[in-house]
Formats: sequence, structure tokens, C-alpha cells
Amino acid sequence: MLARKDTPTSYHLAVTIDDHLQGVTLVTRGEDLLPSTHVHGLLQRLLGYDTPRYAHHRLLLGADGKRLAKRDKSTSIRLLRDSGRSVEEVFSLLPKD
Repeated sequence: MLARKDTPTSYHLAVTIDDHLQGVTLVTRGEDLLPSTHVHGLLQRLLGYDTPRYAHHRLLLGADGKRLAKRDKSTSIRLLRDSGRSVEEVFSLLPKD
């Protein structure tokens, strides 16, 4: 079975192959994607790919309480750094809890 209607298999397969082709060695993502990491690890083993290191962080939220995401064109660390913000300034924007 390659896909089921309740599982976005094409995403998991695509991201696994894409990471391999790009030589990705570290994946940092929100904790909401932790379950996907296990699927990607299995696919990497089945395909004979190296498994990158994974790091998961708590979700970063905007002032409106919604999660920051590329798909929503949220402000990124790259955008902040390219706009002249220092590393310290970027870290100061992280939630304190």
C-alpha cells in the first residue's frame, strides 16, 4: 500500500527524498511534527538513506496566538537576520516560559 486517504503519504515520501537529495543532516521543526519524524525515519531506512539528526522545539506563536509557519508567510529567522537583527535580538523575540 502506498497511500491511504487518511494519511498524507505523498508529503512524507516527498520530504524524505527531498532531504536526502539535498544532503540534509539536521532537521529542526516544531513539536507538532514529532509524529512525522518516526514516519520519515522508517522511510529513510527502507530507502537505504542516512537519517539526519532531528530537533523539535515548542511551537512559536505570533502576537495573535497563531503558530508561525512558512505556508502562512510568517516572519522567519532568515528574514529577521537579513533585515539586520542581531542573534541576540532574534533570541529576545522568543517566548519566555
